[in-house]
Amino acid sequence: MNAISTSPVASLPVANARMYSATPSVKADWKQLLDWVLARAGLPWDVIDYDAPAPLSALWARDDLGLAMMCGLPFAQRAVRPILVAAPLPSPARYGGRPVYFTDIVVRTGAPYRTLEDTFGGVVGYTLADSMSGGVAPRHYLERYRTAGRPRLYRQAVGELIHARGVIEALAEGRIDVGPLDSYYHDLLRQREPDFAAQVRTVASTPALPIPPLVATAALTAGELARLRAALLATATAPELAPLMQGLLLAGFAVPDPADYQPLAVMAAAAAIPFEEL
Repeated sequence: MNAISTSPVASLPVANARMYSATPSVKADWKQLLDWVLARAGLPWDVIDYDAPAPLSALWARDDLGLAMMCGLPFAQRAVRPILVAAPLPSPARYGGRPVYFTDIVVRTGAPYRTLEDTFGGVVGYTLADSMSGGVAPRHYLERYRTAGRPRLYRQAVGELIHARGVIEALAEGRIDVGPLDSYYHDLLRQREPDFAAQVRTVASTPALPIPPLVATAALTAGELARLRAALLATATAPELAPLMQGLLLAGFAVPDPADYQPLAVMAAAAAIPFEEL
C-alpha cells in the first residue's frame, strides 16, 4: 500500500500595503491596486489585512510576504535582506518623480510656533524609536540644532505614538508640541481626510530619503519577480488605473538599487541620542 503524505502543503505568498493605508478608503484603493498587479502578473496571491495597532515588525518578520511595504530601515539593517521588488513614485511635485519621501515636522495649527526653533523647550513626540520617518530621521535632523550652550532641545519626549495619525491626535489633544509625519502618508491624509489633517501644519521637513519599498520575504522565482516588477511598472500607463493612481497620489513605481537604502542604517547608527535626551 502506498503511504499517504502528511507533509503540510506550502502556502502561497501574500501581499499587503499596511504602511500607507492612511484611511479606510486609501486601504481599499491599495487593495484594488495590488489585486490588479497580482492579476497582471498571473499570481494567485491574497491581499491580506493587517491593521493597526498590530505591530508592523511582526508583519515584516513573516517569511511568506510576496509583495509588502517595508520601512527602509529594517530593510537596510537585515543581515539577509528581503527581495526589493519596487518602490512607489509619489506624484506631488515635491518628490520630483523620484522614489523618495521626507519627514514633515508638524505642530498644531493654532499653536504660536512659526519655525522649528520656536518649538524648542516644549514637548516632542515620535512614533517609534526604530521607525525611520517617525523616529530616526527626525532625531537625526534635530541633532544639528544641539550646541554646547543648548545641549537639550526639549523638556520632554512622548513616544509610542505608533503612526502619523497618533502624532496628529497627540498634537490636537495638546499632549505634545511638535512631532514627525511620513510625508507621503501626510499627503494622503490631506487628500482623503482634509479636516483631520488640517489640525496640524508643517514647520520643517527633513532632506529626502529612499521611500519604503515593496519587498518579498518569500522565495520568488526569477519569473515571478520579473512579472511582479513588469506589472508594477505598467501601473503608470494603464488607462483603467488612472483614477486609482491619482487617488493614491502615485505616478508609478521604480526599481531602485537596494544599496540606496544602506545610508538609512548608517544614519540610525549615528543618531545615538534618544528623543528623551534631545
